[in-house]
Amino acid sequence: MNRFADAVDRWVDRIGRAAAWLTLAVVVLMAANVLLRYAFSIGSVWSQELEWHLLAPLVLAGMTYALGKGEHVRVDVLYARYTPRAQAAVDVLSALLALAFALLVIRYAVPYVQQSYVIGEISSDPGGLTHRWLLKGLIPLGFALFALQAAAQGIAAWRRFVEAPR
Repeated sequence: MNRFADAVDRWVDRIGRAAAWLTLAVVVLMAANVLLRYAFSIGSVWSQELEWHLLAPLVLAGMTYALGKGEHVRVDVLYARYTPRAQAAVDVLSALLALAFALLVIRYAVPYVQQSYVIGEISSDPGGLTHRWLLKGLIPLGFALFALQAAAQGIAAWRRFVEAPR
């Protein structure tokens, strides 16, 4: 189990670092869109849609990366006062809740993606991007990665809980 948790942590770290480069792409694309629109009165639907097509994987990978690095939202004012064993217990419970949430999102996202694929969903705007199901497919994939990270966090927290002095 420890090797699983460590492997997931390494994998998520690599994915998170790679996804961070999407931030640069999004910033450059948004700046170009704004410059073209306001300076030259040129705009394109596909480039504006591409912005959120790039933001989706960035957010999905970013939330998982933040969980892995312990940068997610937590009430540290209370948490910091707990004993190491109590902190580990809170972390185990948090990991279980995050895992349950991720599995619930995956369960409801898969039919959503399937429907988009079956109908061949494309942008409703003229000149928009095609293959909308690819973007929607990132939802279950992103939450699967999140579920793996939550499981790895839970394993690490359980290890700390068992090893902590009583």
